[in-house]
Amino acid sequence: MYNSKIAGLGFYVPENIVTNDDLSKVMDTNDEWIQERTGIKERRHVIKDTETTTSMGVEAAKRAIERAGIDKDDIDFIVFATLSPDYYFPGPGVLVQRDLGLKRTVGALDVRNQCSGFVYGISVADQYIKTGMYKNVLVIGSELHSRGLDMTTRGRGVSVIFGDGAGAAVLTREEDTSKGILSTHLHSEGQHAEELSLIAPGMGKRWVTDIIEDADKEDTSYYPYMNGQFVFKNAVVRFSEVIMEGLGKNDLAPTDIDMLIPHQANLRISQFIQNKFKLKDEQVFNNIMKYGNTTAASIPIALTEAWEAGKIKQGDLVVLAAFGSGFTWGSVIIRW
Repeated sequence: MYNSKIAGLGFYVPENIVTNDDLSKVMDTNDEWIQERTGIKERRHVIKDTETTTSMGVEAAKRAIERAGIDKDDIDFIVFATLSPDYYFPGPGVLVQRDLGLKRTVGALDVRNQCSGFVYGISVADQYIKTGMYKNVLVIGSELHSRGLDMTTRGRGVSVIFGDGAGAAVLTREEDTSKGILSTHLHSEGQHAEELSLIAPGMGKRWVTDIIEDADKEDTSYYPYMNGQFVFKNAVVRFSEVIMEGLGKNDLAPTDIDMLIPHQANLRISQFIQNKFKLKDEQVFNNIMKYGNTTAASIPIALTEAWEAGKIKQGDLVVLAAFGSGFTWGSVIIRW
């Protein structure tokens, strides 16, 4: 039996910066309103036709693989988390296998757990490595939100929040079971699924043929919907619960946390959790101010930036936690 450890990290974001002032030119909003409610100052949006969810994931993966000190053909399996795939099908996992130019026909799995997608992906990779099935698993979280948002005043409650980007991690075997990923914890509560959702196109209610036939410019079913206050109230509860669940599983306490990387959903949620656990600023890493909410990409981007800045050191206890659409949530406890 092995543990798994994160051997390499990488991220990629588009060069195009969209500030709150930029958004105020296309919708009725302003910098103060956005920062007060979300903490976001700017985000990245793709402008190149060549930039896709897959291409951003590939760039992040290349950096993670290089930093892991392995060859790309050492990858045994791919897990790709996203809510914004290039195609309805196939998923981007197989596109990564192709675009990385892997010689081996390794398996590729797509995870559709939105904001908690990367946490779910890490948990899947961890189990494969712990059982000895695979040695090196590539986990990617990537999102291209900007092409699917309602960039008008009607959609401002959602559209000001999200940005584009990708992050990746290479997980590999760790024979010392006191190190690496100590445990993962996953949950869902589907009764609230429609409170944060994108309903169409989908086979359940409105497929592409229905949308084309109606040609209704006021149809918002194919734009993201979020019951903001309801999501916030649930998020702060589930974040706290799943962090404590992970700590308790490993006989640890909040005082043992060296670095908490929360999903970058809203700076106010992160601050609430920080205050509840009495953590210092240097114990929590936030970058939503620069990138907005990049959903499945937010944790790997933040984790990579924290590591690059020297804020995560060998022996540190690192906690990843996420909550999002589904409702799904989870945590990962890591001894770095």
